[in-house]
Amino acid sequence: MKKFNQTFAVKHRLLLFFISFLFMLSFMDCAKKGTPDGGARDTIPPVIVRSIPENYSTNFSGDEIEIRFDEYIKLKDVNRELIISPPLKYTPVITPLNTSRILKIKILDTLKPNTTYSFNFGNSIVDNNEENKFEYFKYVFSTGSYIDSLKLSGRVRDAELVAPEIPTTVLLYEANETFTDSLIYSEKPTYITVTKDSTGTFEFSNLKEGQYLLLALKEKNSDYIFQPQNDKIGFVSDFVTLPTDSTYTVTLFKELPEYSLARPKQEAKNHMTFGYYGPEDSLAVEVLSTVPPDFESRTYNERNKDTLHYWYKPPIETDSITFKVTSRNQIDTTTIRMRELYADSLKFGSLGSASIKLNDTIKLSANTPLVSVNAEKVEVMAKDSTFISAEIKIDSKYNTANIFFPKREDQSYSVRLYPGAITDFFGKENDTLKYSLATKSASDYGTMALTLNNVNRFPIIVQLTNSKYEVVAEKYLTENQNILFEALNPDKYYLRIIYDDNGNGRWDTGNFLNRLSPERIIYYPKQIEVRANWSLNETFTLK
Repeated sequence: MKKFNQTFAVKHRLLLFFISFLFMLSFMDCAKKGTPDGGARDTIPPVIVRSIPENYSTNFSGDEIEIRFDEYIKLKDVNRELIISPPLKYTPVITPLNTSRILKIKILDTLKPNTTYSFNFGNSIVDNNEENKFEYFKYVFSTGSYIDSLKLSGRVRDAELVAPEIPTTVLLYEANETFTDSLIYSEKPTYITVTKDSTGTFEFSNLKEGQYLLLALKEKNSDYIFQPQNDKIGFVSDFVTLPTDSTYTVTLFKELPEYSLARPKQEAKNHMTFGYYGPEDSLAVEVLSTVPPDFESRTYNERNKDTLHYWYKPPIETDSITFKVTSRNQIDTTTIRMRELYADSLKFGSLGSASIKLNDTIKLSANTPLVSVNAEKVEVMAKDSTFISAEIKIDSKYNTANIFFPKREDQSYSVRLYPGAITDFFGKENDTLKYSLATKSASDYGTMALTLNNVNRFPIIVQLTNSKYEVVAEKYLTENQNILFEALNPDKYYLRIIYDDNGNGRWDTGNFLNRLSPERIIYYPKQIEVRANWSLNETFTLK
């Protein structure tokens, strides 16, 4: 009996040990880090279970909308994605702020009678777990007895760029008895939509019959109101009449503002700047205050900035100076209060790089007006120690000293300007200036021969631009002829044709109030890659 009990006890302990071991294994397995295996990833977007009122309801008279989903949802970038058309004066309250199965819209405006409203949520509604998008959900209702159902479609292009920037807002203003052009500067439109992608296509839906002004805006503030200082605009000249089967192309451009004088500023002891807005090529500044008999002044324009620099001597000991600023037929009188500032000393900078092409001119910028040069104090030496004669001239419009000398391929040069080579308005001379420059071999560049077909009018401007749309080469044609672009750096280029309809040698933008479209620019269908030691032959057939 005793032996039986011992055997039973042993078996009992072994059984307990075995059970304990299995328990430990189970515990260890549960303690492992990692993601447990599961089913396929959820790719199904949320589904609407019910809407109160139902979507596309008529005779809407409430101020709250409730949309129930089959799972928890959240709103992502709803302030950017949501387009309400017609726009509301007060932004509605949209919830949830976190997650919920219910999307609520609380309307704070008084709605217009007999009007169809649409709330296009874009891609802002996603499920809570995987963020599957409920794409382009649109809730529509009417305060009248029927839903407006007309449509309008088209495309937005950019006058200067290959493709328009996205998104671009497209607007419709109802051309009723109260409509004036000035409404686009102060009031929101009747209908709004946005371009779908980089193709620039757009579509309006749920429109009512009538006549409309069709606009496109690339806005900075996203307020649906045209602000010329910041926004690009495009328009269709004639009113659009709905219903229509026509599609429309709207071309964006940046208006040039009307000329106006900005607030002048004292920059240094004898230095003022006069900034301005809009086109200007004949700005003149005259001092009206009492000045000494030997008073003199100089002006120059700042490159790539709407600013005129004004310098004078001798100093005027006064609290303020009054100026007359004339631009064509407009005259402004302005007064600058004087401060105790130091006088600027003559300094130079180079506007180019150390690598130059055979026909390049070296341009030296200065911070005080340049008045004279002495070519005998300019020395150019090649790599083989031979001296090369150089020309130096002053560009008084932009206040640069321009140096030109003949160059050869694959050569380096040392350019020295000894004291007295350049003298400024105040009689100050340059210190010794030294610049090291080099040319490349012809094999380091590419060339492109261009043939044009189907040009329907002249003159035209043929331009090559880099990827930032900066012009690197151009030709002006008054008749059709073959073109050769030489010494092109290896890069990818855009090729474009500008119809210079007013013959002024440059591209001109448009103006909405004058219903003036920008001069047309046509791009070659693809970017052109130029390689070193490579010659391209391209044919551009315009459409």
